[in-house]
Amino acid sequence: MTFNTLPVLRVKAREDRRVRGGHPWVYSNEIALDAEAKAVAPGSLVRLVDAQGDSLGTASFNAHSLIAARLWSTTATAVDAGFLAARLRAALALRDRCFDRPYYRLVHAEADGMPGFIIDRYGDVLCVQANTAGAEHLLPQLLESLDSVLKPRAVVLRNDTPVRALEGLQPEIRLAAGSLDEGPAVVEEGGVRIALDLLEGQKTGWYFDLAGARALIAGMAKGEDMLDVYCNSGGFALTAAKAGAKSVRGIDRSELAIGQAVQAAKDNALSRIAKFEKAEAFPALEQLQGEKASFGIVVTDPPNFVKSRKDLGPGAKAYRKLAKLAVPLVRPGGLWFVACCAHLLPGEAFAREVAIGLSQAGRSGRILYSGGAGPDHPVHPHLPESAYLKWQILQID
Repeated sequence: MTFNTLPVLRVKAREDRRVRGGHPWVYSNEIALDAEAKAVAPGSLVRLVDAQGDSLGTASFNAHSLIAARLWSTTATAVDAGFLAARLRAALALRDRCFDRPYYRLVHAEADGMPGFIIDRYGDVLCVQANTAGAEHLLPQLLESLDSVLKPRAVVLRNDTPVRALEGLQPEIRLAAGSLDEGPAVVEEGGVRIALDLLEGQKTGWYFDLAGARALIAGMAKGEDMLDVYCNSGGFALTAAKAGAKSVRGIDRSELAIGQAVQAAKDNALSRIAKFEKAEAFPALEQLQGEKASFGIVVTDPPNFVKSRKDLGPGAKAYRKLAKLAVPLVRPGGLWFVACCAHLLPGEAFAREVAIGLSQAGRSGRILYSGGAGPDHPVHPHLPESAYLKWQILQID
């Protein structure tokens, strides 16, 4: 379908200012939702125009979503496999500048000019999320462009995020292209090689957004005893063990994640140093407090405690509780790492809860490092809310 044959979607008078200013979204109340617009199939590409009929670009449209239109281009462009291949090459060029090995987030939605798409790269295996109706509509073209640009051995779809329900989409996890018969996806980080189950594991398989934080912790782990709570497949624990930690203990509620971590410890000859156990985080921390356990480093990388606005109050206090439970386990002079992946909780509020929890634990300290996601998780300048990740490394007195 060429640009000129696309259906026309009109933005209301005086509602085009944000788009003209560079914002990639148009909300449903800014669209002239007449019968013709409502008849456009969810996810379809449209010609976006202002009230006078002047072109605003090419967008994907879903009349049933609060974010009704997501801009793909500000010019009269056909979004096809060739267009997507060009965007992929640009994203790949950026990662090639920032990374020397092919393990990273290759596409981070709007920030890489590909609304709704998340793509993580594990060498010759890719894991894709299509989180919007527009991305779902373009999946065939995306798979074609991935094959032309990277020729992956396998492409796994992890379309199981809650946001898909807001777009009227059903969850789906499947092998979309290629084969995993030669072996599972593998990630390499900090000298450690970890096999991942992309079809059964969590999200897109690995938390690339914390690679920089893991490197910092590993660089300070030599000779230390470390506790890694919410350890998932052992990213913090195993890279610290490889860097010379005396012992690491990982805790996670997921049996699959623990199994992957145990196997990775064996594969990397770290089983003597790295031990993993299945347990719920808060009860495990309480038990360790009761045992008067102490560690040189305690890592806490919890799941999202604030999944909706109604969770803001109790979710924020969960980070305070986490601090109260984790900080007493840190030896004086030791390190505590804490992260927050809740995009709804502002960074200032997260830092405040961490500080309150530290005081309620009867300890003091100082922030050595704070940060967010790495350069493979760029942020669109007009979508600061997409900078979801916050973390701190504190030295505890």
